[in-house]
Amino acid sequence: MDLAAPSDGAPAFPQWQARALFASAEKRLELERAQLAPWWVVGLGGGIALWLVLADPRGWAAALLFLAAIMAVGWAVGGWVGKAGALFALALALGLGLIWWRSLDVAAPRLADTRIVSFSGTVEKAERLVAKDTLRLTMRPNDPLLPPRIRVSVPLDEAERHGPRLGASSVVALRARLTPPMEMALPGTHDFARDAWFMGLGATGRSLGPIRMVSPAHDSGLDRIRRGLDSHIRAQLAASEAGIATALATGDQGSVLEEDADAMRRSGLAHLLSVSGLHIAAAVGFAYFLVLRLLGLIPALALRLNLVIIGFAAGALTGIAYTILTGMQVPTVRSCVAALLVLVGVVLGREALSLRLIATGALVVLLVRPEAIAGASFQLSFAAVTALVTLYASTPFRRLFERREEGLARAWLRSLGAMVATGLAVEIALLPFALYHFHRAGLYGVGANLVAIPLTTFVIMPLEGGALLLDSLGLGAPLWSLAGWAIGLLLGIAHAVAGTAGAVAILPAMPRGAFALIVGGGLWICLWTLRWRWYGLAPIAIGALVTVAEPLPDLLVTGDGKHLAVVDAQGTPWLLRDRAGEFVRDLMAENAGFDGDPPPLAAYAKARCSGDSCIADLGQQGSTRTLLALRSTQRMDWRELVAACAAADIVVADRRVPRACRARWLTLDAPRLRQTGAVAINVANGRVATVAERLGRLPWAIRPESRPRARFRPDR
Repeated sequence: MDLAAPSDGAPAFPQWQARALFASAEKRLELERAQLAPWWVVGLGGGIALWLVLADPRGWAAALLFLAAIMAVGWAVGGWVGKAGALFALALALGLGLIWWRSLDVAAPRLADTRIVSFSGTVEKAERLVAKDTLRLTMRPNDPLLPPRIRVSVPLDEAERHGPRLGASSVVALRARLTPPMEMALPGTHDFARDAWFMGLGATGRSLGPIRMVSPAHDSGLDRIRRGLDSHIRAQLAASEAGIATALATGDQGSVLEEDADAMRRSGLAHLLSVSGLHIAAAVGFAYFLVLRLLGLIPALALRLNLVIIGFAAGALTGIAYTILTGMQVPTVRSCVAALLVLVGVVLGREALSLRLIATGALVVLLVRPEAIAGASFQLSFAAVTALVTLYASTPFRRLFERREEGLARAWLRSLGAMVATGLAVEIALLPFALYHFHRAGLYGVGANLVAIPLTTFVIMPLEGGALLLDSLGLGAPLWSLAGWAIGLLLGIAHAVAGTAGAVAILPAMPRGAFALIVGGGLWICLWTLRWRWYGLAPIAIGALVTVAEPLPDLLVTGDGKHLAVVDAQGTPWLLRDRAGEFVRDLMAENAGFDGDPPPLAAYAKARCSGDSCIADLGQQGSTRTLLALRSTQRMDWRELVAACAAADIVVADRRVPRACRARWLTLDAPRLRQTGAVAINVANGRVATVAERLGRLPWAIRPESRPRARFRPDR
């Protein structure tokens, strides 16, 4: 019987071909069996991400049932293919169940509306934000009518009036304006409410008036050391250099000046300010080599003891101490755990850094804090390390850049080539994550990092550490001068690169599907070793094409209706209110793919504005809509308002409009926006994206029952 041509003439997939594909997959998985363990961790993370995307209890339950069916089929099929599929489905189900349980476990009361209250409470954490001129307090209020944990920002001058008495464990009384945790500002932007939910924060706000000290802080040793370091470093260096030095020593990025922080971000050097893998590795390595060299000078110890193990132990203790000193932030703890695993692996004679080690570190983080997978910090750090391990394990890289017996000039050239290749690999790996989370990526980051990373690791940090050490003898001044010069050089590089034309690539939005394709393709390339790894280029290419083809929104509206931006064909956002704050201006610029300060809508050629409203044309020829945006708090003539609404396709207002005021297509007044959240509109395809649709029924997104759960529908 001819399997390729059935008797009924209908095309069919040949049975022998299916068996051949199955046999080929079996053979490849058998050869790649050592790589299957990291994929189980990928599955666990995928299940967590799936929970966030489905965003509905019914979807979660259906997904668990579907995954259970895949597990049953996989075990029935057997072989490497069946077992791998069943285990991956199990990992997905465990990840989904884990984050579901975690979201319920951390649930805490939240403030329902904005209110001004007077209360007292205990300070859990005090964070000094010099760039914003505030001290951010995480508090447990004593008022039973308030959420159990809130965050309040206090003006820095008011905080400094109390000095060190205002800190962790202090009890203060204050008056503050509190609001519910901020929701997603525009569809697809960072979800601040999610962060607040998993941190247990039920309200945020700002203090009004003076603060009364009820009970001063019980000064712990670590707090005293951090404050002492901060004050000491500020006394040695200028404000700009001191901010960077403080961030490296204590992990306090709030001390960095705003212009310096912005330059570091635009130049691709912002990662140097966050105490993470680079800094932990430098601290551990410095302690290891120092102890090894010093003990090696004592022959009796060198002959009787294993100095390598002692050096590793000293490095481990230094890494742990540095992590505790810098506040045990999540990226720092993650990096410290990874460093300790590397040290243990080396002592046991294992490979120092491998994909299994990275997978183990990711597994530990996901089991403890599964929500971390949605954060940029988790994704960027593991993407960078995974790319590096893959690069250094590749045969072409080893063939080109492995050390060998050769002249000094060729050795230096080979080392430079390895650094360039490493920088390129990291930048390429981080590019999609930077564009997805921050809508921008530094194009010259490779060149800047080639100079900045060695400068920070081998010059700035050793000089700063040596200066702090010698200050106990009163001899640290020369090293502080050198450290200030080196930090100034780092800042000079950052400002020079940030100010270069075309230094930053801006992307309005990356669809979640495209992001998933790119990440999945990258993992496929990194986690397999055979030639079929290059199949991962296909989803990466598709994801990139989908991202590039994503159209710009024509209108962006915040959830309160007070701020909107009309986006023209060139991607320039024109703001309704030209006195909008910095956060709103940056928000609109990023989501329009605009690198600059948005101009006022009144100056737009296609808009006509008065003191009460603006009328603007949206879209391009052939698919245009008329917008009516109200911006005055004054009462308007009823007849004129109704007539203007009837002549517009879209009406946006930050208040309730009369029932007779209905646009031809969409009416977005205050009651409607409370149901939908922020909105992004594309006129050409008629797509209306809302925060309500994006968040679905995630626990931190549940609104009053009047909020619609179905897809957003226009008025007509």
